[in-house]
Amino acid sequence: MHIRCPICRKQIRDAPDDFAWRPFCSKRCQTIDLGNWLGGAYRITRPLGPDDVDDDGERGVN
Repeated sequence: MHIRCPICRKQIRDAPDDFAWRPFCSKRCQTIDLGNWLGGAYRITRPLGPDDVDDDGERGVN
């Protein structure tokens, strides 16, 4: 399995299925991502509308 870290974009080839930091390459990148969440860098930028809800009433990802 190949992993491309969403933070630093480093690619890890032949990573085992139980790779500890997946989907990140390291604890450092995992911590940076957590800081982004806590710091508000990731957020929903618009109110959810009818198109954002699946037929079964669950919120979908568009």
